[in-house]
Amino acid sequence: MNSPLIAFRQEGVAHLLANYLKSQSIDAKVERTSAGDEYMVVLANEDDALRARDITEAFLRNPNDPKYQQAAWEHGQQVTLTRTGSGMSIAGMMKNAMTSPMTASVLVICVVVYALSLFGLFAPIASELMMQPLSLLVQNHEWWRVIGPAFIHFSILHIVFNLLWWGMLGAQIERTLGVSMLMLVFVISAVTSNIGQSFFTDPLPGGLLPFGGLSGVVYALMGFVWWLGWLKPQWGLSIPRGIIGFMLVWLVLGYADILWVNMANAAHTVGLITGCLLAAVLSIGADKRAD
Repeated sequence: MNSPLIAFRQEGVAHLLANYLKSQSIDAKVERTSAGDEYMVVLANEDDALRARDITEAFLRNPNDPKYQQAAWEHGQQVTLTRTGSGMSIAGMMKNAMTSPMTASVLVICVVVYALSLFGLFAPIASELMMQPLSLLVQNHEWWRVIGPAFIHFSILHIVFNLLWWGMLGAQIERTLGVSMLMLVFVISAVTSNIGQSFFTDPLPGGLLPFGGLSGVVYALMGFVWWLGWLKPQWGLSIPRGIIGFMLVWLVLGYADILWVNMANAAHTVGLITGCLLAAVLSIGADKRAD
């Protein structure tokens, strides 16, 4: 009699575990759940359940262990823990981004806003989107400004850097956890990072705070994917350690004030913390629902 073992959101992860179970003489296969959004590893023999659970627990602790990929090779099927399918190439990242509605929408808005600014419309755009001190927002109720700065960029390097990371991380979250989850992370991190930066920026005449960019959100996405990859590896989110290291070093360099650009350090830091906290809350919530 078939015995369900564990369900994964990512098909490749399910096959990776199933292949390893087969290499350990446990007959297992992958079936799509009735809802269609998860992949269940199913045991052919219920007597194998106890040993299979022990193997699964070890797999969840370290799904990148080479022995799992080796088992996949031995069974004639190589699978990976990501669904991007295009590696880390810029073309691949942009292809994934443009086929993910929420990711593509934010990307297009940023590009349009930047293009309009090049045609002499930066001043009117900034006057409508830039953040203002909270004390002023309480009076004028222009609360869209707590999100608006995310769409403003000041140079080609600024927008390209942010949109590459947004395209890679945003598409991964959207494809794995859905549009609603990416939208939630975007809105919450934009609000928290912009409010955080507002306390460390002096206003211009008229009350505008001269900062902008998607980088606070990008740091939130990095923290979100990083922590969920650690807390819930079975969900299929992952980010190379080299990227994490690069982004953290970039964050430190911003505080050291040795870069050629002005960095919104508070926005980066608050964004990173926000993303990590959202991942922790989501993981804890999933565990409680499972109980």
